Amino acid sequence: MQSSYYCFRLVFVWITFTLLALAQPAPPPSTSAVDDDFIQKQFGSTCKLMPGPPQLKADLDGDGIEDLVVAGRCTNPLADQAEDNFTVIDPYNTFFGYGNTKITTQFASEDPATRGLVLLVIHGAGPEAWRAAAPKAKFVIINLPFKQIAVKKLIVKKKTLMAIYAEETGGDRMTSATFWDGKKYRYQPIGSGME
Repeated sequence: MQSSYYCFRLVFVWITFTLLALAQPAPPPSTSAVDDDFIQKQFGSTCKLMPGPPQLKADLDGDGIEDLVVAGRCTNPLADQAEDNFTVIDPYNTFFGYGNTKITTQFASEDPATRGLVLLVIHGAGPEAWRAAAPKAKFVIINLPFKQIAVKKLIVKKKTLMAIYAEETGGDRMTSATFWDGKKYRYQPIGSGME
């Protein structure tokens, strides 16, 4: 009698957990399409998705919600920033002492392949994360000289953060990390080569 009672309880618990698991809403898929239409809706008509580098998804600002980083090209990001509600930032030149984007957006790369090259970052909001109609924040990172990008962990002052690692252009294969410090994005040179 007791064994049938325990079997009944076990089946009841299993059915209950199964129903609860099925009742939970599924998280949105991480493979939503990021194309030029999406980029132009978020960042304006002067920005386009750059084919090649991966579309990176990670929690960059530490709020537990997935964010998005993509490589793009923008001909004049300052023109669209007020209308499309994003911030143009230059952590690279800020690190070297001058990050006034009204001036540093005018710095033209000598290499046409890297001219207008930017990182487009969307901090997600709510269950839709970076796909939300009104994301938490959007950034256009300018003047970062990169060939490849990746998102990996970085330890800053004994705190583990997610950072955008970049293998920089140039002959010395420098690697850098750009990370959210809680208030803004900061640039940090790391060394040579990306692992």
